[in-house]
Parts: sequence; structure tokens; C-alpha cells
Amino acid sequence: MLDLKGYEGSLLEGAGVTLQVALASLLLAMLLGMLGALAKLSPYRWARAIADLYTTIIRGIPDLVLMMLLFFGGQVFINFVLTWINESYNAWLLKSNPNQEWISLVPDYIDISPFAAGVATIGFIFGAYMAETFRGAILAVDKGELEAARAFGMRAHQVFVRILFPQMMRHALPGFGNNWLVLLKTTALVSIIGLDDMVRKASLAAGSTQLPFTFYMAVALIFLVFTAVSTSLLKWVERHYAIKTR
Repeated sequence: MLDLKGYEGSLLEGAGVTLQVALASLLLAMLLGMLGALAKLSPYRWARAIADLYTTIIRGIPDLVLMMLLFFGGQVFINFVLTWINESYNAWLLKSNPNQEWISLVPDYIDISPFAAGVATIGFIFGAYMAETFRGAILAVDKGELEAARAFGMRAHQVFVRILFPQMMRHALPGFGNNWLVLLKTTALVSIIGLDDMVRKASLAAGSTQLPFTFYMAVALIFLVFTAVSTSLLKWVERHYAIKTR
């Protein structure tokens, strides 16, 4: 049933791409999530409004629609802006010198890679979920400990690194783990935009051999392995932060 007809190497290569997309997307999601959480807790109304708009829009649009929108629509928009910059710059030059040759201030066209588009989209999507996870975790930290740290003369970054971050991670880890597992499965969507990930490799192999069940079952098993390893690592991290914060 799991005779892969010599496509084992291709599937493993695709699994490596899937893992790269997942990890890169996670880093971006964590960065956006932390910025979003701090913005939601900011005393500035404009920062809270931007963060609320970001999380509301992202959580209200299906992931597949966002993937297609950002990959195709984003590429059109970026190249439109590049063309506009070049045209505006050369129009300004021609006013002073009608014989001025065309100068490309920026590239006229940029072809966005499916890998970059997939990472940006998934990271952007899960940044919204991470923002809510981190916001709740920050609110769960005892404010008295933060005030005590400031009273001892700690700077803002020292309070964050030594007091806030270790404490919030203990509260954020359950939600963070769930977000990571969902993000890992969401990487399957990048096959839609042409990235040679594990799902696309399986699709091509299934089309060549007419054995769709075999190859998609192999993909399912690999995802289960990723999930099992992730769950074990998350449990270890939970024990680590539980010890550090006693």
C-alpha cells in the first residue's frame, strides 16, 4: 500500500520545504504577534486601532483566499508601485532636461517567489492569532512584579527580557502550541501557488502513477510525525518554563 514507486526522495525533499515554510512562517508570526499584542495594550489609541483592525480582518477571511490574494494581487500591486515610481521619477527629470534618457530608479518588475509569498502569507495570518495569544499571556503576568522591577531601576528592555517574557511564555505556551500545529497543517496551502512542497510533490507523483491514496497517505503520515515531534518539544518547553518561573 505504501510502495512509493521510487518517489521517496521527492517526498522527503518536499517535506523539507514544508518544514522550512513552517519554521520561517512561525518566526514571522511570532514577531507580528508580539508587535500586535504590545499595540493592543498600548496607551495610544491609534496603535490599538491598527492592531484591532489587523486581527479582525485576518481572522475574518479564509486562509486560502488570503493566500491567493496576497500572492497574485500582491505581486500586481508591488509591480504597479515600482512602475509608478520609475515613471514619476523620469517625468520629474524630463521637466529639467527634455533629452534625458530613461532611468530605472527601481526594478521595473519583481517576480515574487512562491516560497516568499507562502511564508509572508502564513506568517501574516498567524501573526493575528499569536497577537491574541500573547496579549492574554501578558495580561496574566502579575503587575506587581513588573512594578517591582522598575522600582529596582531596570530599564524597559530588561523588564521585558528578565520578568515579562519568561512569565508570559508560561501562560502563552498552550495557545502558542495550538497555533503552531494549525500553522504546520496550513503549509499545505502553498502547493496552490506552485511551491514544490510535500503536498505538490505527492500530487505530481499521484498523477504519474495513478496512486493518489498511496501518496496522500504518505503525506498524512509525515504530517503526523511532524505533529508528534512538535508535541513532544512543546511539552519539554512547558516543563522548562514551569521550572524557571517557580
